[in-house]
Amino acid sequence: MAIVGASGSGKSTLMNIIGALDRPTSGSYILDGQDIRQMKDKQLSRIRNRKIGFVFQTFNLIPRTSAVKNVCLPMLYAGVPADKAVKRARRLLEQVDMGERMSHNPNELSGGQKQRVAIARSMANDPRIILADEPTGALDSVTGRMIMDLFHDLHRNQGKTIVLITHSPQLARECQRIISIKDGRIVSQRKGEGYAGF
Repeated sequence: MAIVGASGSGKSTLMNIIGALDRPTSGSYILDGQDIRQMKDKQLSRIRNRKIGFVFQTFNLIPRTSAVKNVCLPMLYAGVPADKAVKRARRLLEQVDMGERMSHNPNELSGGQKQRVAIARSMANDPRIILADEPTGALDSVTGRMIMDLFHDLHRNQGKTIVLITHSPQLARECQRIISIKDGRIVSQRKGEGYAGF
């Protein structure tokens, strides 16, 4: 699903609510049968860690930490033993074609490589939902295409729900649903064209 709208329309606020980073001021938000507004901070933290993966335009990787350790971090917060976390992190990095760069720190990686590490990290605890905020915004078109292909693969072959904020009409059209926001309100919902790249 793509969320589109002008700057300041409320896309990031909606993403923060979906990601349980912010609480809605009115209405309700039900995730897996649970009302997010009624939850305590500790419960919300657990939900963010286990049910939702985040991918950001600026990558948000820890600078002096290897790719494999960056991917391990959410698992360690979830109480996964270190040896199991490392094994899963290596598998996830191989899945995003970063097997040969997993011992490198972020400053030794290109933008596209950093974003692939960020996608692997978002998958660390096998979330149902991945929220991607302008994930191709800082990348050239070829690298951006590779990142979008990864998202399509995660959706099609692993059943992940991908919620994508984008300014690109072309990327939005690749999604199954497109939600347009203006002044903090959903003004339209329509079907996208889907993706025929596979």
